[in-house]
Amino acid sequence: MNTAIRTRFAPSPTGYMHIGNLRTALYAYLFARANDGTFILRIEDTDRSRYVADAVDFIRRTLDAAGIVPDEGPDDIGGDYGPYVQSERMEIYKKYAEQLVATGHAYRCFCSHTEEVPPAEGEKSFGGYPRTCRDLSPEEIEARLARGEAYVIRQKMPLTGETTFYDVLHGNVTIPNTELEDQVLLKSDGMPTYNFANVIDDRLMKVSHIIRGTEFITSTPKHVLLYEAFGWEPPVFVHLAPVMGRDEETGKTSKLSKRHGATSFNDLVEAGYPAAAIVNYVALLGWSPKTTNQEVFSMDELIECFSLEGLSKSPAVFDYDKLGWMSGEYFKAMTDEEFAEAARPFAGNLPANLAARWMQIAKLLKTRVTKLGDVRPAIAFLIEAPAFDAGLYENKRNKVTPAAAAELLPMLIEILAALPAEHWENDLLYALLEECIEREGWRKGTVMWVLRIAAAGQAVTPGGATEILSILGRETGLARLHGALDRLNELH
Repeated sequence: MNTAIRTRFAPSPTGYMHIGNLRTALYAYLFARANDGTFILRIEDTDRSRYVADAVDFIRRTLDAAGIVPDEGPDDIGGDYGPYVQSERMEIYKKYAEQLVATGHAYRCFCSHTEEVPPAEGEKSFGGYPRTCRDLSPEEIEARLARGEAYVIRQKMPLTGETTFYDVLHGNVTIPNTELEDQVLLKSDGMPTYNFANVIDDRLMKVSHIIRGTEFITSTPKHVLLYEAFGWEPPVFVHLAPVMGRDEETGKTSKLSKRHGATSFNDLVEAGYPAAAIVNYVALLGWSPKTTNQEVFSMDELIECFSLEGLSKSPAVFDYDKLGWMSGEYFKAMTDEEFAEAARPFAGNLPANLAARWMQIAKLLKTRVTKLGDVRPAIAFLIEAPAFDAGLYENKRNKVTPAAAAELLPMLIEILAALPAEHWENDLLYALLEECIEREGWRKGTVMWVLRIAAAGQAVTPGGATEILSILGRETGLARLHGALDRLNELH
C-alpha cells in the first residue's frame, strides 16, 4: 500500500455545505497536513438529478473561507490524478466495470425497473432485484446485446460467508454477505453509481485514508468486496460519528438539521460568526487534543495537535451557546479596528450622530456580542428610543422609584446641559457626575440608573449611562432626558 498520506473530500454539488460535511473536510485536511500528506478535493456529481448549478464554485469558496486549501482538485487546482470531477471520468469507469465482467465479478443485467420486484414474504431482500440475469449463458448475453437491449452492470456479490473490514473508530465491522444486494455499478446510460465510482477514484488517486460520515459504514462492505475483486488493498477507513442537534423544547437529540437552526457554514457566517471561530468549534465536534486542554486554536495549532487518536465514536451535539462563547473569544482577540470593520455591515444604516461614533460603539460591543448578527439589535435603542416604561424606574437595589427619578432628573439635566458639545465625551461626563454625586451626597447607583433608563429606555445596554449619553451626542442625549422627564411628570 502507498505509505504517503493522501486524504480526500468528495462532496456532491447539491447546495450549501452542511456542518457535518465541513467537519469531514476539516478532519481530512488536518490529518493530511499533520502528516505532511496531500489533501484532495474531488467532485462527485454522478447523481445528476440532485446537481445544483454553481454548487462547485460555492464548495470551493466555502473551503477557501474556512482556510481549507486543497493540494489537488478540479480546474485550476490541478494535480497528477485528474480529472477530479466524476462526470469527466466516464471512460475510466467503463473500463473497470468491463474488467469486472471479464473476471466474473460482475455481470450485465438486462432487467427493466418493473422486473425488480419485492421479495416474497420470508425471503431475503436484495435491493428489490431477484438476480434474474446473474447466471445468463454467454450465448443469451450475446444475443441480447446484438438486439441492442439496454443493460446495467451489476456486482456479483458472494452468496455465502461474511465481509469484514477494520475501521479506526469502530474496530472490526462484519456484515453477512446475504445482506448485500447485487448492486448496480454502471447504469444503462454509462453513468457509474456512487459506490463504484468512489472505489475506482480512491484507488486511482492513491487515497490512503478515507475519512467520512458514519452513514457510509453500511456501504463499506460493498466497497471492500470491490477492492478484493480487483485485487487491491483497501485504504484505511475512518467513519465519523454524526453531529447532532438538540430540540429546545424536549431536550432530545437527533441528527443536526434545519429545525435546529443554522446548519450550514454559510448560514453561520451570515449570522455573524467569524469563519475561524466556526472552524475552531467544528474541529472540536468529535475530536479533542491529547496533549492540551486548550479550546481556542488557530489552524496551524489544529494541524499541530490533530491525530486520529483524538477522535470520538460518540455523536457530538452542536451547541450554539458554545459556538457563541468561541465566537466571543475571537472577537476579544481582534483589535478594536478589526472588530469595528467586521461589525459595521451588520449595523446597517445609522444616523449621522451614530455613524460618526461607530468606533466608540464598536468598542462597547466587542466584548458583549457573540455573533455579529447581534449588533443591530444591541444598538437599536440608540437609533430609536424604546417606548416609555415607567416600571424600569422601579429598582430597589439602587433605591429608585418613578417619583424619585422625576425629582432627580431635572437636576441632572441642568448639570449636564452646562457641558458644551465639544466636551460631551464619556470621561468628562463621568467626571462631572462623580463630582456632583460627591458634593450632593447622592448614591452613584441611583444617579446612573436614572440616567441609563432615561437615555436608553431599557435596563440592559452595552455600556453605562455616560457611555450611552456620549454616543448619542449632546443634542440627542439631552432631548431623551427631557422626554423621559416629561413622561415621568405625566404620572403625577
